[in-house]
Amino acid sequence: MGRMKAAKLFALLFPVVLAARLCHLRILWAEEQLPMAAAMELARGKALYRDVWFDKPPWLAGVYLLWGARPGWPLRLAGALFVTLCCLLAWRFARDLWDEREAWLAAAFLAFFLTFGLPAAVIPLAADSLLLLPHLAAVYLASRQRPLDAGLLAGAGLLLNAKAVFVLAACALWLWLAWNGTQINADERRSARFALRVRSLVLLLIGFALPSIAALAWFAARGSLPDYVLQVWRLGSMYAGTTFLEHPWQAGLVRTANWMGFHLALAVGAAWFLLRSKESGRWRFAAWALLALAGIALGLRFFPRYYFLLLPPLALAAARGYSLMPRKAAWALLALTLAIPFVRFGPRYGILARDLLTGRPHSWRDITMYQDSQEAAQRVLALAPPGAGLFVWGFRPDLYVYTGLPAATRFLESQPLSGVLADRHLFRSDALRAPFIQENRRELMRSRPGIIVDGIGPYNSSLGIEKYPDLAPWLANYELAERTGSVVIYRLRPSAATAGGSTQRR
Repeated sequence: MGRMKAAKLFALLFPVVLAARLCHLRILWAEEQLPMAAAMELARGKALYRDVWFDKPPWLAGVYLLWGARPGWPLRLAGALFVTLCCLLAWRFARDLWDEREAWLAAAFLAFFLTFGLPAAVIPLAADSLLLLPHLAAVYLASRQRPLDAGLLAGAGLLLNAKAVFVLAACALWLWLAWNGTQINADERRSARFALRVRSLVLLLIGFALPSIAALAWFAARGSLPDYVLQVWRLGSMYAGTTFLEHPWQAGLVRTANWMGFHLALAVGAAWFLLRSKESGRWRFAAWALLALAGIALGLRFFPRYYFLLLPPLALAAARGYSLMPRKAAWALLALTLAIPFVRFGPRYGILARDLLTGRPHSWRDITMYQDSQEAAQRVLALAPPGAGLFVWGFRPDLYVYTGLPAATRFLESQPLSGVLADRHLFRSDALRAPFIQENRRELMRSRPGIIVDGIGPYNSSLGIEKYPDLAPWLANYELAERTGSVVIYRLRPSAATAGGSTQRR
């Protein structure tokens, strides 16, 4: 009977989630542009890191290959399937801990808050959202006292997002607190319990290491290992060590309070569970949430998408909290608290759906840049000669997706060339100091893209490609061909094309 009810729940949940995501059919959000562009290059036979500069863990690009790195409905269908799978895991986790009611609530909470939130955070299949699946699975397996399997899932998460180390810590927490010694002889209880805990943690760490060992072996065989270490770990540590916020802790408190305001339903339910329940295991959820907050604070940026790390412990704890409340009070609180994100973010789905059904363009300030990229892509395609490669200066990887042109260099954006990180390049020009940046620019100057698009100069003139003296002799081979509201398009001069050829890195 319980399985039948669960099947009905997910039969209803999936089409609702899919319909919400299909409203974003014509939009490609920033966090999904780079992995999709990288996946397109992988589909052309290039090797990640060696032939495609990608400062993210490898599975982020690999995931997009599952549907051919295609935008539009395949991307949105994949997003709906992903959310549904996360909800199914939350359902199973809560059911095994408590009962059917908690399971339904946990799944519903996850579906709701992965729909009614900031669109740029909840819609993309990005590193922080994709970590949800191994996060839930790993901690669930740890709760079932399966340390090796939990470690494998957490280790797989590390190949999506470095914050998986906090998932590992959550797994260790659940494993350490799991052994209550009820089946151990009283005289040996303490030492036996400690031995079981240590054995579990060792198996957890072995499992966590195995996916990374396999990845390192793979990259070594492909000749990409030094590039992988540089791009993902060395550059990643530099990124984490330099925040653009002047008062990061103050900003973190404000952003966390804002997030809690929109997720008040989870905060209230979790607080009720922690403060009113007498269950001994309730403090595991509090500790799990604290570990998630530590992961959110890593790098001192506090972007909305970082808070996905906090979603699993709060969704599960809140599900239990509302189950323990008097039913009328629970429904009243849910109606009041869920209305906040629904009223804030719900109407946009209706507006986008209306635009799609009537064929009118979206009118939304949040996507102005992406709409201009679509216009620029049409102009690029009109200018590009057959076989031409594309190079984009700035962080506009969507131009590779919209044009379908191959990357002429291994650089899909300009962070590794300018040293200015994408979290600040619209308003600042302070750059990282690293030898590889100059080396990368020298490598760029050996290339001959058919088309160059400057997507940052119109926003921040100090970072325009023409402002770099060392690039001037190389850029002299190009002529300004077109402009849109946010990009400048350069075309290789016929004389330069005849002399050097329009090439692309293979």
